[in-house]
Amino acid sequence: MIDVCCAIIVREDGCVFVAQRAANQSLPFKFEFPGGKLEANESPRDCVLREVKEELNLDICIVSEQMPVSYNYPAFSIKLIPFVCRITGGTLVLKEHHSGKWVAPKNLLDLDWAAADVPVVKAYLAANL
Repeated sequence: MIDVCCAIIVREDGCVFVAQRAANQSLPFKFEFPGGKLEANESPRDCVLREVKEELNLDICIVSEQMPVSYNYPAFSIKLIPFVCRITGGTLVLKEHHSGKWVAPKNLLDLDWAAADVPVVKAYLAANL
């Protein structure tokens, strides 16, 4: 089981940032919330702050934490630990993803998500719509 933290970054207008995985990554071109693997001796909160800075060049603050989701892909299993966040600084730069965009919550489920992210999207929508 791989622990992965992800950021549901919400703009003041309510739109949510989503990232599309690169062609050379596992699950190519699937949408996901940005984030990454929890490192040894790192808290989930520190992980999500670090990963967003590394992947997107953004500083964020955590607004709330959602329930973790476990998902078994054919080749690996992850526990996805989601945090609802806001941007506090930095300039958005895609360093690892194919693309990224801001999406209105009502349109989130229209995207082709990585399977582990789907329950996270649904939980976010249930709590925020």
